[in-house]
Amino acid sequence: MALSITSKASSSLLWRKLPLNLLQTFNFSTTQNPNSSTSTTTATSDSSTKTKLKKKKKNLFEVAQFLPNWGLGYHMAKSHWTNVSYEITKINLYKDGKHGKAWGLAYKDGLPAPAPKKISGVNKRCWKYIPNPIKLEAPKPDEAQEA
Repeated sequence: MALSITSKASSSLLWRKLPLNLLQTFNFSTTQNPNSSTSTTTATSDSSTKTKLKKKKKNLFEVAQFLPNWGLGYHMAKSHWTNVSYEITKINLYKDGKHGKAWGLAYKDGLPAPAPKKISGVNKRCWKYIPNPIKLEAPKPDEAQEA
């Protein structure tokens, strides 16, 4: 029995002689220190995901609403088209202002179509404004015969 009392006494003395910072390292609490590296990495990953959100594309009418006269006379194209655009000649808006019908001259490689036609896919979200379209004059029939 005397042996057990001395072992208990020596173990309690051992804890008193250990440095305080060593005891803190054995802390198994579930709360994290706000200065820990894991909390800072989660904060930076959250902010990076917010900046990487995709921008919602616009349909033809959402693009045209910021242009003068609802885009009449301006060139617009779908974002995946190359060398093709429409010059808007007529717009028929529905009441909400975000949907409707549109007509225009089709331009392919800078050459216009002979007559306006109804534009398909105007309510799809893939339209963009073309600021400086390349317009080539179609050769007139008289000039082609003279040359």
